[in-house]
Order: sequence, then structure tokens, then C-alpha cells
Amino acid sequence: MADIQGTYDDLFSAVPNGLAALLDEGDVGGSVAVFVDGEPVVDVWGGYADAGRTVPWTQDTITNVFSTTKTMTALCALILADRGALDLDAQVARYWPEFAAAGKEKVLVRHLLSHTAGLPHWEGPVEELYDWQAATARLAAQPLLWEPGTAAGYHSLTQGFLVGEVLRRITGRTVGEFLADEVTGPLGADFHIGLPARHDHRVALTVPPAGHDEDYTAASANSDAAPTPGTAMRVRDANSTAWRRSQIPAASGFGNARSIALVQSALACGGTVGGVRLLSAAGAARATEEQFSGEDRVIGMTQRYGLGYGLFGTGFGWGGWGGWGGSLVMIDPDARMVVAYATDQMREPAQDTRGLGLVMAAYDGLQGLRR
Repeated sequence: MADIQGTYDDLFSAVPNGLAALLDEGDVGGSVAVFVDGEPVVDVWGGYADAGRTVPWTQDTITNVFSTTKTMTALCALILADRGALDLDAQVARYWPEFAAAGKEKVLVRHLLSHTAGLPHWEGPVEELYDWQAATARLAAQPLLWEPGTAAGYHSLTQGFLVGEVLRRITGRTVGEFLADEVTGPLGADFHIGLPARHDHRVALTVPPAGHDEDYTAASANSDAAPTPGTAMRVRDANSTAWRRSQIPAASGFGNARSIALVQSALACGGTVGGVRLLSAAGAARATEEQFSGEDRVIGMTQRYGLGYGLFGTGFGWGGWGGWGGSLVMIDPDARMVVAYATDQMREPAQDTRGLGLVMAAYDGLQGLRR
């Protein structure tokens, strides 16, 4: 069995065993954390931080968690809404006047958070993702694909720029700056949007699925879905220095399972974690307000969206989100639990159930803890 480092409550031993099994199956490296009541009951890691399997994954290894980053951006928006600085029912153009171009004056802030705005596809070159002004100007000029709020289509890259520009217009700070100042800094959480060069030595670059090289591109989790329009993003793009330095608040977050679980415990624990109050209980609960339920036009599957978070019913937590490559966060306020998984090893999305398996293992431990 693969060697697993870290600590865990014996009741949750199925979680580190699950990570070991994934490594035994061929995964390169990863980390898993389970927080209950804002405290870690599992904080483990194992495997390697490089495709050549020469650099061990350590306590301080971080990796790109792709769309799990969206939960960090959404939390920033919810914090501003809780403070009264952001009105989720306001037209986006109230904060970002240029956005009203091309018939977008009816788009509301809540539409951006719930993938119902009608701007799901990034249509510019990959290099433009690294230029905030160019990216947001492109989206401000782009027409809608549907009437806002009437349909949903996963805004895989665009959501971060859309929400992030609204936040920047209100605060004068980028998402990465706001996150560091107001969330990760106070909590001591090792998560970054716009990664400084001093952290590069800790990064586990993304490893493509078996049989693929770094030209591998993102695909839907539904193998029957039509190819996604827009610019294709490759693994080599996400492994570039330009990607790490850039703020792409839907996809370029770097962290590990511990940092993700710590931050998102704010929503699991009524807005406060580790003695730090990020938002009120009512403000935290807003994440669960359903905005859409039905077939997602991009993913090709039935989805339920809250305000910045996917909603998954009561079987295995109420919400969270996952990223290209396998990272995942699941948040359950009823159990006051968060499960997070970060890995450098991609698998084909349609066959990737690693995160769900670890979540199920965490619920097994929770049952013993609550007895």
C-alpha cells in the first residue's frame, strides 16, 4: 500500500486508505482533508509532486485545482454581499457600466454566480486569459447566448472574470488580493489566485491522464455531450508560468486539500471558522439558494446551481464544486463538515469518481463520530 503522510482520527481511516488505493492504482500524488466543526479530522497526503515520481508530495505541496477555485471566488462575492457592498439582485452594469453593451443590461449579479448569464464560452486566445483588462473588455463586448436566468450553461473560464470584475469595481482589488486580505490571510490558509514566483518550487504540475500528453484538452464529464465551443485549453497552458502568475478566478487557484477545507469550513460552520468571522450565518446560507435546476447546456447533464456553488441534495452534502483533473470540495452545513481533495493526476472526466469515493469514506467516519 502507498505510503500516506499526515494525521487523521481513527474513525476516518477509510479516507487515507482511499487515497492510498488511488495511488496504488497509478495516481501520481494528492492530498485529502476532512474538517468537522472547523477542525481537521483528516489531513493527509501522499505520492509525488512530479510526473517522473522523483519529488515526494509533502505537507506544503500545492497544485492547480482548476474549477474548485470557483468556490473561493464565490465566497468573496458572498462576503461582499453580506457586508451590503454587493447587491446580488442588481444589474451587473450598475457596477460595471461597459458590461451593458450588446444587450446585456438585464444580466444580474446572481446570474453570473449561477451560470445563467449566457456567456459560457471563452472565445479569445489563451494568451488573453493572462491579461485582465483584455479579458474583461472582451466579455463586456460579447453578446449573450440566451436570455439571462432562463437557462444555464457552465461558465468554465468566463465566470471568474465576470464575478471578479464586479468585485474589482466595488473594492478596487483583484479577487486574488481580496481573497488574501480578507480570507486566506486571516485564516492562515495556503491558497492563492495569482501565484507569486516564490511558491513555484512547491507546485505539483498537472499530469495528463494515462495515454495523453500535455496537449490534452478539457472535456465534459458527460462523454455523450457535444464538444464545448470556444477556445480549447491544454494541460500545457495550465502548467505554464503565465497561468500561475495570472488571476483567472474560475480556474487558476493553487492550494491543497487542507487550505480548501479550511476556507470552505466558513460555509459549513455558519460563517465563522477558527475564531475568524468571515460572514454572518445568514450570509453563508445564501450559497444554498437554488438559482437553477435542469439540464446544463454546456455540460449536457442535469445540474442544480446555488449562488456560486453546485447543489447536490442531502445524500452527500449540500454543495461545493470540482475541478478539471479531479479536485473537489464538498460542504455539508448540517454535519458542519467539509471534504476536500487536491491532486496533480488527471483522469478522464467521464470515468473519474475519485472525489466522490473519498466523500463517501468521510461520511462513514462521520457516522462513528456522531454516535
